[in-house]
Amino acid sequence: MTLSRPVSDPQTLIASATQTAYSAIQRMILTGILPPGEKLKIETLKGRLQIGASPIREALSLLTSDQLVERLDQRGFRCAPVSLKNFNEILRLRCALEDMALRQGIERATADWEEALVLAHHRLVRADAADDTPFEELHKAFHMALLSNCASPILLRYCSQLYDLNVRYRYLAGRALNYGRRDVAGEHRHILQATVERDADAASKHLVEHYQQTGAFLRDSGLVPTTRD
Repeated sequence: MTLSRPVSDPQTLIASATQTAYSAIQRMILTGILPPGEKLKIETLKGRLQIGASPIREALSLLTSDQLVERLDQRGFRCAPVSLKNFNEILRLRCALEDMALRQGIERATADWEEALVLAHHRLVRADAADDTPFEELHKAFHMALLSNCASPILLRYCSQLYDLNVRYRYLAGRALNYGRRDVAGEHRHILQATVERDADAASKHLVEHYQQTGAFLRDSGLVPTTRD
């Protein structure tokens, strides 16, 4: 008896290709491989990703909703530009929303949440910061674990999007040698310690200062244009 091979659903294949394209293009934008303002040509991305044009267009449309890509009237797509005004807005919103989410999570703290948070931090500490993709995934996992107990899916979704929008600016800051002098690992430890001690004021203070140090560096460095392209 010969068993026939299962036939994949075409819609499933399309969705899978779109997700693959979305993840790859998002990663390249966040880490600066595709720099701010760069024109995103479908044919170039097809060759680079070995994915068809339709999934790439769909992925670019999704990234437009994420504000990482801009649609140009009759001229395709480009990576969203950066500016100090844009960064300052992201920073203000991130500090305000994450303060809210962290305080709500600490108020509802459980042993399971604290264990998950400690584990996320442990994985981040063990990661190689020079290996961008896995490190960035673990870094985001730690920051989202801090907020995950807030019991507000909409708030978490906004926090996740703001994290991604902020990452591009952090990679810009990382290009400068003196940015590496920061003890980022120590900043993470202070945030974790205050959180597991359920000290909402101290945890929020350390978290906001963690973000504002990057903001201060960028404002003083000249790495980000003052206006959009």
